[in-house]
This record gives sequence, C-alpha cells and structure tokens, in this order.
Amino acid sequence: MTVFTGIIEAMCPVVELRRGATWRLTIDLGRLAEGVRLGDSIAVNGVCLTVAALSGARAAFDAIGETISRTNLATIAKGQRVNIERSLRVGDRLGGHFVAGHVDAVGTIRAKDRRPAETVLRVAIGPGLTRFMAIKGSVAVDGVSLTLVEVARDTFAVALIPYTLAETTLGVKGPGDTVNVEVDILARYVARQLGGDGISADTLREHGFS
Repeated sequence: MTVFTGIIEAMCPVVELRRGATWRLTIDLGRLAEGVRLGDSIAVNGVCLTVAALSGARAAFDAIGETISRTNLATIAKGQRVNIERSLRVGDRLGGHFVAGHVDAVGTIRAKDRRPAETVLRVAIGPGLTRFMAIKGSVAVDGVSLTLVEVARDTFAVALIPYTLAETTLGVKGPGDTVNVEVDILARYVARQLGGDGISADTLREHGFS
C-alpha cells in the first residue's frame, strides 16, 4: 500500500502538458529526482500518480479521465508549480498523517482570512465528506496535511502558518480556486467499523478523532 504523510517536499514546475484521452504531465522534480525510479508513486497536489517516464530530473505521469474528472488536475497549466511528495518509506518519520493520495472531492476556497500569526482557509465541500471531519482532526488539502479548526455542514477551515504559505501552493491560491480534498483515512475505517458512512462528527470525537 502506497502512503504519504502530507508533508510537501517541494513545489515543482510542470514543464510539459499533453491533454487527450490520457493526460501526460511532465514535472521537473529538481533535487527530488534523486533515487526516483519508473513505477514509483508520487503525490502531485495530493493525487497519487505513477512515474511513467524519466529523463534526467524530469518525470512524466499519466492521468486517465477518471483521475482528471475527480481532481483539480484539469486546472493545471504548463509552467505552474505543484505540490510534490514522494511516497513514505519504511522507517521514515511520519510528520503529518496517513494520506493515501486518493482524492475524495474537489473543494472550492470560499475565504482566505489573513491574521497576524496565521491565515485561515475556508473551503466549501459536500456534506457527505464533512461528516468525516472533526475539529483538531486531520485533512489533506492539495496534498498538505492540515489540522481542522472549524467544521460546518458544507465547509471546513484550516489554519496555515507562514511556512506552509511560503512552501506550498496554498500560499498563492485564493477565493474561487479549487483544491483537492482527502479526508482522514483512519476516520473512514472507524466509520466502517461502526456501521457505515453515516457516522457523525460527534461519534468520531467519541472515538478519539478530535
């Protein structure tokens, strides 16, 4: 099983983009290309993609229609930088939380409130996903592991520190922009064990997800 931690290693530029039945994204991984091999899994804006071709520091990834339709990869343009994280290896530190790279939905940034020590990002998402969220729980936004500070029926909010703003694409995104959202996979497992996806945030808190 391929997993990530939601700790972005770098923002890397898309140097080539070919659209079609299957999209091909070529990304200059820079220093992250060291040790990367064909078939490796890498998270691109939180989407788990497989390295299909390598040329120096450039890695090419193929994305089928299903992936394009369920993520915000369709909004990426040549020259744009994307969040990159290589998959977790046995023995690595887990700095964020377990992220599968399987995007649950595309959310839309509703507000970005800048405060002295932090920036609060509010994202609109379907109520079918917010039921898996709880304040102080985890969520991956464009592949970034973040802590939830607010959860409502169809929105959630996370607090971004200056480092996150500087080192990930969330620093340049604003109201109206889309983000890939993946709920905490452990919350999904708890929901299944307790009898299905209709689990409430209160129930999750009762089982330690708070």
